[in-house]
Amino acid sequence: MQILLFANGQAQHGTMVQRVLDEVHTPKIVCADGGALNAVKFGFQPHIIIGDLDSLTAEQVKDFEAQGATIQRYPDEKDETDLELALHWCIDRNATEIYIIGGLGGRFDQTLANIYLLTLPQLDDIHIEVVDAEQSIRVLDAGTHPIDGQAGDTISLIPVGDAVRGILTDNLKYPLNDESLFLGPARGVSNVMEADKATVTFTDGTLLLVHTVGRA
Repeated sequence: MQILLFANGQAQHGTMVQRVLDEVHTPKIVCADGGALNAVKFGFQPHIIIGDLDSLTAEQVKDFEAQGATIQRYPDEKDETDLELALHWCIDRNATEIYIIGGLGGRFDQTLANIYLLTLPQLDDIHIEVVDAEQSIRVLDAGTHPIDGQAGDTISLIPVGDAVRGILTDNLKYPLNDESLFLGPARGVSNVMEADKATVTFTDGTLLLVHTVGRA
C-alpha cells in the first residue's frame, strides 16, 4: 500500500514532491492532525486524520468527517507526536511505501524529531521518504543503495549515530573509497552527482541521505 502522509509542517511544492505525486497510484491519504490542511492544499481529501487535533478547529474536524474522513483522536498528553502515531497506523496496515509531505519547517525540534522517526526499526522493510520542494530525505542501513536523479544534483551523506564505515560511492564528484564518516564533521555534505544514477554502499552504521535537485 502506498501512503501519502501529510504532516503539519511547512509543505512546499517542488520537483521532488511532484515526482512522488506522479509515481503514486491511488494512495491512502493519512494526515497527522493539521496535516489535513496540507493535504487539501495539494488537492487531496484525507482518508484518516490522526492526533490530538489541537491544530484543527472543531468546525474543520466536523467538515472533514462529513467528507468521509475517519477521525482518530488522541489525548493532548501522550508520549508520541501526532506524526509518530500516524506512522504506527501505516505500519500496522502493512504499508509498503510512505511519503511524508509537510515534515519540515517551523519548529526545529519538531523537524529534527520527524527525521529521527525515519530510524524506527518497524520501518526497516518499508520505503519511506520525507519530501519537500526540491529535497528528499531518507535513512539508509548498511548495504547498497541506488540514487536516481540527474547529473548536477546535490547529495549529502550524514551519519546517524557514532560512525558509518566502509563507505564506497559511485558517480559522485567527491568519492568515498571504503572510508568512514563520523558524527560531527560535515565531510559528507554537498557532494554532486556526475550521472543520472549513483550508488552508495557501506558496511556498518546508518546514513541520512539528503538529495537536492540541482546545485544546492
